[in-house]
Amino acid sequence: MTTLTGTLKVALPPAEAFDLFTPRGEVRWAAGWDPRFRPGTTDDSEPGTVFETHAHGQNATWLVMDRVPGKRIRYARVIPSHNAATVTVVLAQDGEHTEVTVTYDLVPLTESGERQLKDFAASYPDFLNSWQTAIAAIC
Repeated sequence: MTTLTGTLKVALPPAEAFDLFTPRGEVRWAAGWDPRFRPGTTDDSEPGTVFETHAHGQNATWLVMDRVPGKRIRYARVIPSHNAATVTVVLAQDGEHTEVTVTYDLVPLTESGERQLKDFAASYPDFLNSWQTAIAAIC
């Protein structure tokens, strides 16, 4: 398993910033993010909620594992033939802002998944920086 952790700042208090890291909330700032839910899904961050995405040329299935509104949300994600992961987003008050810590725990499923994981790990700081930039543009 490979663990990647990094932080970013959001110019909102944690209670407001939390929504930006829910499946539907990410639509506001993540280009190409378009989660698809089972019909009738109203609370997209309820533990047990399953959704699918197609982003960065890959299909992924996601499961909301747990949440503490305003503080943390954790997902399981599988990209078939590439990797399985948990993604944990932790929010903490930082003055008038929120410090967001994002941790990916990844397990490659194939050799191509191993290569993809190495590339992702190398670009992880830039990946989170792109989140911060995109979120700052809407806050």
